[in-house]
Amino acid sequence: MAFWDGAPCLEEGSMGFPLLGETLQFFAPNTSSDIPPFVRNRMDRYGPIFRTSLVGRPLIVSTDPDLNYYIFQEEGQLFQSWYPDTFTEIFGRQNVGSLHGFMYKYLKNMVLHLFGPESLRKMIPEVEAVANQRLRQWSSQNSVELKDNTASMIFHLTAKKLISYDSENSSENLRENFVAFIQGLISFPLNVPGTAYNKCLQGRKRAMRMLKNMLQERRANPRKQQIDFFDFVLEELEKDGTLLTEEIALDLMFVLLFASFETTSLAITAAIKFLLNNPHVLEELMAEHEGILKRRENAHSGLTWEEYKSMTFTFQFINETARLANIVPGIFRKALRDIQFKGYTIPAGWAVMVCPPAVHLNPEKYVDPLAFNPWRWEKSELKGASKHFMAFGGGMRFCVGTDFTKVQMAVFLHCLVTKYRFKAIKGGNIVRTPGLQFPDGFDVQIMEK
Repeated sequence: MAFWDGAPCLEEGSMGFPLLGETLQFFAPNTSSDIPPFVRNRMDRYGPIFRTSLVGRPLIVSTDPDLNYYIFQEEGQLFQSWYPDTFTEIFGRQNVGSLHGFMYKYLKNMVLHLFGPESLRKMIPEVEAVANQRLRQWSSQNSVELKDNTASMIFHLTAKKLISYDSENSSENLRENFVAFIQGLISFPLNVPGTAYNKCLQGRKRAMRMLKNMLQERRANPRKQQIDFFDFVLEELEKDGTLLTEEIALDLMFVLLFASFETTSLAITAAIKFLLNNPHVLEELMAEHEGILKRRENAHSGLTWEEYKSMTFTFQFINETARLANIVPGIFRKALRDIQFKGYTIPAGWAVMVCPPAVHLNPEKYVDPLAFNPWRWEKSELKGASKHFMAFGGGMRFCVGTDFTKVQMAVFLHCLVTKYRFKAIKGGNIVRTPGLQFPDGFDVQIMEK
């Protein structure tokens, strides 16, 4: 069946059932570390580029590194960011992922005010203090569920930097609303009371109500100087001729709170799992961080920006964690006009899903791709994106929070491996879905050295 009349056709693929398409197969959970079965089976059958239909929407899936790179490079010209209606319903119709052109660049520059190098440099002591405090607390317990506890730690830090939120002094628990939101994020999009998707939307509604109340309270009682990102946003809202609206500002705060703590906690959990499964990697990581302590004049002084920048093996470890964990299994774009590529035709208006796991687990690029091997990055560029590495996106939409994530991971790892021993108590399987991935009951015991 040709999917576009009058042009060379991408015949490969299946559109599934009417309306439903292949949605159920796409949403099936997966405990494998390999390419998701939905994608792997169709790659084997149809090749690296194929068509499907999800939630009533025709879609092209690309596992081809050249097409993926082309899509990112042609952002704003031939392609633009796009997400299914269910995602825009969840994240807000004015969320940064759905905005384009000048408005997107404007918001990106706002976020860089928070996550730029100067801000991160000043943040190092605070990140270290929070990591040390949480690790001391966890070491006094028999075991901790790692994903939930790291998420709590990072949410505490991020919410403080963004909105000066203090859970201990708040009448309502903001994070609980995000937890309800996350549990339904990867569910089948059926908005009926009692379903996970409905609970997800209700969690968003409650979180947005809290953020709106905070915004109104701040507007009524403005601060004399900027303390958090909310102050910066309020200043932008009050400027004459500003492009920022209250709706856009609130959606931005919501997305930043979600993305910064949920994805980073998943990455840290995956990192600890990889360390436990690869003692030789842990040994190398410990050697690097103990070397930092030995080179200090004062052994009890805090971590410096220069020490952070010197963590060569740590950054290799973080890259390998991001490559193998594949926390973002799909990146969506939409064709703005008819596009010809390698003999395929992508019709105007069609959605395209770039599939990072297929790129990151390609044996033609990565020797023994399922092996955890940080040394494979020794002579590679550790920043940015490439045709073969897109864990943090690519092109003009390369994730602006990447360096913030790396700071949190590196500092946490520094505190962990220099002061503590740890072992798995149970679980540790990564249950993968087309949304985010959830470690299955990954409990660890943390003990002081």
